[in-house]
Amino acid sequence: MIKKILVSQPKPSSEKSPYFDIAQRFGVELVFRPFIKVESISAREFRTQKVNILDYTAVVFTSRHAIDHFFTLAKELRVQIPEDMKYFCVTETIALYIQKYVQYRKRKVFFGTTGRVDDLLPTMIKHKTERYLVPMSSVHNDALTQLLDSKKLQHRECVMYKTVSNDFTPEEIETFDYDMLLFFSPAGIESLTKNFPDFNQDKIAIGTFGPATAKAVKDAGLRLDLEAPTEKYPSMTGALQHYLLMQEED
Repeated sequence: MIKKILVSQPKPSSEKSPYFDIAQRFGVELVFRPFIKVESISAREFRTQKVNILDYTAVVFTSRHAIDHFFTLAKELRVQIPEDMKYFCVTETIALYIQKYVQYRKRKVFFGTTGRVDDLLPTMIKHKTERYLVPMSSVHNDALTQLLDSKKLQHRECVMYKTVSNDFTPEEIETFDYDMLLFFSPAGIESLTKNFPDFNQDKIAIGTFGPATAKAVKDAGLRLDLEAPTEKYPSMTGALQHYLLMQEED
């Protein structure tokens, strides 16, 4: 019986989050505790990549972390971002976040609707003369690079922040008594095995979001009980609700 679920993400800021509806409907306790955290890289570390930000006319943002670290690093490097720099974001939420650093102008900020770079490609192709810079985490794969290469776009990926394990305290390890764990990145699985080298899954259910995270669970020799997104359940909350409903019926 699922009674206590660890969600490896920060607690939602909005009380309208579907997670809270799930907690109330199914009488489960949700604990939000990230297994990973994002840290800046130093200007010195960035310089070793031999990337000059001003060589680029557009920036592709896949997360708010990328925005924060791009502008923070530019400031540390004393680089003045040109007024006519264009920004391509995977969602409108991320696009609006740019207002924290620069004046938002629709003619220079573009965004997709699905959260996938594929959805941005038609817009980027319309601006194929741009030179795209893509700030990334130290933990990434080559999928995005290959995608942009396939469309013959001028681009350069660079690491601007790093994803590291958010280590558990001895007290947290001692009181680790969850019925289900939800993960959203392969780095979260790495953190689990680092913090709990003798982790025994037994009856603990594991849910993941994204194919790379699902693969990381299987590669770690663990059992995968819930996988999202699916065609029917594109969100983790939707998939979780369905899973708990099935558990009730069993």
